Amino acid sequence: MSDNRAWKGLLDTSTVILLPRIASPDFLPEVPQISAITLAELSVGPLATDDPQIQAARLAHLQQAEADFEPLPFDAAAARAFGRVAASLRQRGKKPAVRAYDALIAATAIGNGIPLYTCNPKDFEGIDNLNVVAVPHPDHRGIS
Repeated sequence: MSDNRAWKGLLDTSTVILLPRIASPDFLPEVPQISAITLAELSVGPLATDDPQIQAARLAHLQQAEADFEPLPFDAAAARAFGRVAASLRQRGKKPAVRAYDALIAATAIGNGIPLYTCNPKDFEGIDNLNVVAVPHPDHRGIS
């Protein structure tokens, strides 16, 4: 590789949703991956609103993710990592249940030994042993 990008990396759900708007592929891993948890989270979206336009947009995100990625499973390694993620969040006074999807996605990244790419790095603060790579949020250009 000619740059500092990771070969493989896990995209969190918000990054998958924002993918078409991310300024450059240089901000992403060479081989972006998603978790089965992201597909689960995306599957909830169309069902969580009565607005037909929002439903259609959310369904489009889900279908695009299904077409573009073979998700990493939440397997035994991820389950063991989740225990550590939940413990590290509790030690910092955070409740893992509040950000359950994020905690499960973080555990998938840890269990697979790959970095997590996110446009919302604050969502993953306080998680030990998680390599978080901040992807510039398309709505926050020039804001640090």
